[in-house]
Amino acid sequence: MINLKQHSLNYAKHKAPAELECDVVIVGSGAGGGISAEILTSAGLSVIIVEEGPLRTAEDFKMQEKQAYGDLYQEVAGRLTLDKGIQILQGRSVGGSTTVNWTSSFRTPHQTLDHWADQFALKGFSLEQMTPWFDWVEKRLNIHLWQIPPNKNNQLLADGASKLGWSSAVIPRNVKGCANLGYCGMGCPLNAKQSMLVTTIPAAVEQGAKLISRARAESLIIEKDQVKGLWLSAMDSQGQVKQHKVTKITAKSVVLSAGAIGSPSVLLRSNAPDPYGLLGGRTFLHPVSAIVAKMPQKVEAFYGAPQSIYSDEFLWRDGVQGELGYKIEVPPMHPVLASTLLTKHGQPHKDLMSDLPFYQANLALIRDGFNEQSLGGQVSLDNKGYPQLDYPINETLWRGQRAAMLSMAELQFAAGAKAVLPLHMDAKLVNSWPLAKKLINQLPANHLRWQTMSAHLMGGCNFGEGVTTSVVNSEGQHHQLDNLILIDGSLFPTSLGVNPQLTIYSVAAKLASGLALKLNGKLAQPLAAIIQATQ
Repeated sequence: MINLKQHSLNYAKHKAPAELECDVVIVGSGAGGGISAEILTSAGLSVIIVEEGPLRTAEDFKMQEKQAYGDLYQEVAGRLTLDKGIQILQGRSVGGSTTVNWTSSFRTPHQTLDHWADQFALKGFSLEQMTPWFDWVEKRLNIHLWQIPPNKNNQLLADGASKLGWSSAVIPRNVKGCANLGYCGMGCPLNAKQSMLVTTIPAAVEQGAKLISRARAESLIIEKDQVKGLWLSAMDSQGQVKQHKVTKITAKSVVLSAGAIGSPSVLLRSNAPDPYGLLGGRTFLHPVSAIVAKMPQKVEAFYGAPQSIYSDEFLWRDGVQGELGYKIEVPPMHPVLASTLLTKHGQPHKDLMSDLPFYQANLALIRDGFNEQSLGGQVSLDNKGYPQLDYPINETLWRGQRAAMLSMAELQFAAGAKAVLPLHMDAKLVNSWPLAKKLINQLPANHLRWQTMSAHLMGGCNFGEGVTTSVVNSEGQHHQLDNLILIDGSLFPTSLGVNPQLTIYSVAAKLASGLALKLNGKLAQPLAAIIQATQ
């Protein structure tokens, strides 16, 4: 594999060129940008990939939380919504969140795709039309059901579901030669995780793409209703802007793949047209509630594949547009992350942490965005041009969170828990399901006391055919600006109900292939055949 550090520009170390020119400049190197870069470069187009974060590779990944969170995550893994009520874990390095995610890879549920077509006039994304793209991506990134027995953390989820008669299944993962270390969230030191960092980005660079790290996409260059390129600002080694607008990139097409907070932010900084007030709205998070259980035997949830079992028993519990459903999975329990979630103080906190090897944890991904009471959040800019997300938690979401917490507690006791602790400032360890049920039903629905998290950012620039109801069309083309296409999770008009990386990969493959043909690129036959078959 090509050495990316020898074939890239680092604006924190290297002098930034005043001007660059290419066919396509891609903002962001995560799931959307990485897939797009490989496809467009393979089609014979000149491509520049711009990444705000650093370039880190396997040799830099030491499986140390204190290093990884500051190096590989937005805002040192401390990004919060505007009211401080939701903690957001989001990648910020070459490879984006694909470098630090837990590898869970699900196809988009048909219920979600049908809803997008019915409610948002989206064209070309039926299950039948998307299946060939799922197939292609799964082959490209080695996505398959996890074959190794689950670690104890995941096995207990399966055990509890089995005792209760609930559904559960094995999670597909994008790995090759995985050693089952369990430190996926700190970057894979073996290059086993088939992230963009080790697959599509090296492939694109090897075919001539230019990679620039520590470079912020400051604003689009807009002339009338045409996007002509992009201004880059240089970042320092701490991830702060050190010089504004140092490089002007002229391009035939700009691809925004900066994610559900980043892509709206670039458009907002560019004063992009927004005639219907849609930009940055309908931003969804799969808000997460979590609960830990003390088991009679050691679980050691810090070892082994972080996620390998899930339950969709309640994902569509009240239909697509009814009460918010939720997917149950587990998180790993690494010491630093666990210590920030077990929010007690003094001796009680010490006592909790001393029992860390005995804890099993469940989390629930709330499927937000599917009814009129779940409208998501709003991305805006602060007075320095940095993004912020306002995501108020309303009564509809509180009902979903409480229902999910109850389901997870019941599951853990069915799996043999001695006691459970809901992640809420006012919760305590309780040693029976009846006591847990009473406690959870009494916990105050307060955004600063109920611990809510997210690692799945979606929306903010939703696609669809209605000009008054979407920011871009079904091909990702901006409705008001030519030469601008969005290819990332910001396109989604709702959340998904599943971990988003495989959906983003597949949507990116479809849209980038369409863009390559539009720019007269020579699309590789497997992709050209899929386009022809799914028209």
